[in-house]
Amino acid sequence: MSDTSFDVIVVGSGPGGYTTAIRASQLGMKTAIIEREHLGGICLNWGCIPTKALLRSAEIYSNIKHAEAFGFTVEGKVTINAAKVVERSRKVAAQLSGGVKFLMKKHKVTVFDGHGMLNGPGKVKVTKDGKPVADLTAKHIILATGARARALPGLEPDGKLVWTYKEAMVPPALPKSLLVIGSGAIGIEFASFYRTLGADVTVVEVMDRVLPVEDEEISGLAKKAFEKQGMKIFTGTTVTALKKGTDSVTATLKDKAGKESQITVERVILAVGIVGNVENIGLETTKVKVDKTHVVIDEYSRTAEPGIYAIGDLTGPPWLAHKAGHEGVICVEKIAGVKDVHPLNVSNIPGCTYCTPQIASVGLTEAAAKAKGYEVRVGRYPFLANGKAIALGEPEGLVKTVFDAKTGELLGAHMIGAEVTEMIQGFGIAKTLETTEAELMHAIFPHPTLSEMMHESVLDAYGKALNY
Repeated sequence: MSDTSFDVIVVGSGPGGYTTAIRASQLGMKTAIIEREHLGGICLNWGCIPTKALLRSAEIYSNIKHAEAFGFTVEGKVTINAAKVVERSRKVAAQLSGGVKFLMKKHKVTVFDGHGMLNGPGKVKVTKDGKPVADLTAKHIILATGARARALPGLEPDGKLVWTYKEAMVPPALPKSLLVIGSGAIGIEFASFYRTLGADVTVVEVMDRVLPVEDEEISGLAKKAFEKQGMKIFTGTTVTALKKGTDSVTATLKDKAGKESQITVERVILAVGIVGNVENIGLETTKVKVDKTHVVIDEYSRTAEPGIYAIGDLTGPPWLAHKAGHEGVICVEKIAGVKDVHPLNVSNIPGCTYCTPQIASVGLTEAAAKAKGYEVRVGRYPFLANGKAIALGEPEGLVKTVFDAKTGELLGAHMIGAEVTEMIQGFGIAKTLETTEAELMHAIFPHPTLSEMMHESVLDAYGKALNY
């Protein structure tokens, strides 16, 4: 085999792509990966990781503002250096991108710097700035090109007054007022970051509640918490127009009744979903099918073109980094003939939103479980009844569990409050192991911890809560 011939070629090096390449190499396949920008993709460079660095800065600022409650007096005024907040975030991203480069070298994955495009079955052309880099061949080609922010007609971002997540992550200065269009995880995380740092934040959501994919009860608690922080939230509302001024934007809002109103802000963040990067990757030279900007795949990531696969955000929701990585591992293990490879079970994928308060969930919501015909038992346990939460000064939140009343199967778990994004994996493991309420009841949770609330929520579903 020459240097241009591989067993597996991965196009895109985000969490899905680079994880897939590593696993393919571990399985003994000669592997190449193509990346047109930065190793690590959007997640490491412009998404999951740098946003958490920003949110950490906001959390520290909030803690300093409330230092008096913990027995500390802060002398003088605490000021925010936006440039340094952004700089730290970018350094974190750069460090992790460098880590991916190291992993590629460690696992002997050949990296091609450029734009990868299918050139017919089994062929990939790589170019950089319009100039040819390499013509590659492989029996298996895995597309992991990810997705980008969706733009709506008349509401297109300009990078100055109307931002996507990229501009929102590197503001030259903190805006005094901000409109966030869309209340999914991306929109709410930015709304939380900017509100904590003092911006006047308004959130507009077309659905009837914020965070519409979450359990309705959790969504309602989140809205109350956000409004208590000073956010203005409009649900069941659309933005019909954006009129740009010199250094401001006037948005026209329209509610379900057709009533219009206007709001003027310094900046607007568009967070109305994402679309798959299906353009300019040569799909037209293959039998690969696309549905609503996403590549159509089967349970093992195979497309309609033999030898071509797709994973991650490119294939549709849930748009999560950990879903992409797991999907890629399943894909290459199936290719390699690994025994007992199972398709991805979407209901076992945890989802996390890193706003304040944090929100995390796995499995079916209460409403979805009932819609599927389950008779359910629901347990709830408030943060206010947990000793560790009170000691931390984090008494607001809820842990909710949903069980099949007939079998005791854990159908879903939903949380809002401090550190729930770390706690949710306990229920994720429980669902993967097909755990019942009896096994969760017999599990011993350490005291004092926030995780005790998980146990108590299970007990509550069966009328056995001990501390509430």
